[in-house]
Amino acid sequence: MSSSNPYQVAVDQVRSAATALKLDEGTVNILVRSRRELVINFPVKMDDGSLRVFTGYRVQHNNARGPYKGGVRYHPSVSLEEMRALAMWMTWKCALVGIPFGGAKGGVMCDPKQLSRSELERMTRRFAWELSPVIGPHVDIPAPDAYTNAQTMSWIMDAYSANVGHSVPAVVTGKPVSLGGSEGREEATSRGLMHCLREALRYRKLSPQGSTVSVQGFGNVGSNAARLLRDELGMKVIAVSDSTGGIYDPSGLDIKKVSEHKEATGSVRDLPSATNITNEELLELECTVLVPAALGEVITEHNADDIKASLVIEGANGPTLPEADRILYEKGCMLIPDVLANAGGVTASYFEWVQDLQYQFWTRSEVNQRLDRTMTSAFGRVLTSSLNEGTDMRTAAYMLAVREVVTAMELRGIYP
Repeated sequence: MSSSNPYQVAVDQVRSAATALKLDEGTVNILVRSRRELVINFPVKMDDGSLRVFTGYRVQHNNARGPYKGGVRYHPSVSLEEMRALAMWMTWKCALVGIPFGGAKGGVMCDPKQLSRSELERMTRRFAWELSPVIGPHVDIPAPDAYTNAQTMSWIMDAYSANVGHSVPAVVTGKPVSLGGSEGREEATSRGLMHCLREALRYRKLSPQGSTVSVQGFGNVGSNAARLLRDELGMKVIAVSDSTGGIYDPSGLDIKKVSEHKEATGSVRDLPSATNITNEELLELECTVLVPAALGEVITEHNADDIKASLVIEGANGPTLPEADRILYEKGCMLIPDVLANAGGVTASYFEWVQDLQYQFWTRSEVNQRLDRTMTSAFGRVLTSSLNEGTDMRTAAYMLAVREVVTAMELRGIYP
């Protein structure tokens, strides 16, 4: 796998769109830099009484269109460069689907699997306390990401609320419904992906029922995407994988049985009636649709020519490197980029934030209908731009998103 710097990839994507939009260098320099970057080294008391210092980050990229918005992840590989890239990508996602947020990202460098629940809680609360001067319902609204969840958000909300002296449910999204979370939030990223794919199949005049799909990654996004594509679109899911490897069945996988098998064994591999394959083999299977929903940088110039799918839709952030984009486009493979394909999560987060601010909550059906309208509209705008500009979907998406942000910057002006 490539060791490309994700931040440099993000910068190159912006510069490509900026060239097409004929933006001046001063504007481009604002767009490719974060407005604020916070690095925190903070102590946490461990279960054995010892003290351990953790390093956490919060990068706030651009707030021209509204408060910063972005996830918090716990992982050993968390770095400032990664946070910069993810914060920038979040800015474009929000602009692309028309929600009034800018991009942010945060995380703590740690291995959450090696921490007890009480250690995770103390670490989270201390991190939230350290972040409290730069987050808030009208400033920066965190959300779950890799190895964080609704419980993590509950701890952050409670720590922030204790700090300001009253309950502030809108300070985070991705909370449990009982604490002001939104119905439908957990599967929203996958549902948004499904809506985009439905429209892409319609444009390509392909029947969902006659189409096959391979899903790399069986976490929250990948597993829910596989289930929804099978159960609601009627697609045949022929392969899925997780970090241990994958499974393949040309007659179609029963996603419920795959989920039960993974729950029981910790892996999707060795499912009876399916053939074990590697993650690399999954990418190159004969199928209609490929969904990379695991790691970044898995589709490169070295394997792009071997991808046989007619459509690639990015469930993960940054799974395709720029040179691979060009190869796929030239061979006629339609790629639906991450800034569009997985924007359903932040869209549902926006819905949760609105509900919290109004103290008025919607049904799951209402949330899903609003999500469908938002994602379908965004896909239509990107497709139209792609056809009008004669370019690939990623470049078209970036041109639309960057133009939205630049317009907001110009309207607001530089002060003082």
